[in-house]
Amino acid sequence: MTAKEVIFTGRVQGVGFRYVTKQLALGFDVIGWIRNLTDGTVALQIMGEGEEIDDFINEIVEESELASHIREFSASEIPPLENCRGFSIK
Repeated sequence: MTAKEVIFTGRVQGVGFRYVTKQLALGFDVIGWIRNLTDGTVALQIMGEGEEIDDFINEIVEESELASHIREFSASEIPPLENCRGFSIK
């Protein structure tokens, strides 16, 4: 299992970004959470198999309705998520 944190910048708050991401997560074998940060960015923490995580991130930034709202994103590996079940909005 791999865990990653992804930070999205752009017009990513107030456009349903977290809700759409949660719906997209249902189509992937991943767990984690997404939340708005005070600096106007959105943080996503996700855990699953490496390829599944990459496919999920690609779906968000390349193929979903969210793509037009994202100016940049950065992904980094993090320690495994603990006490996490399913996918939630924080």
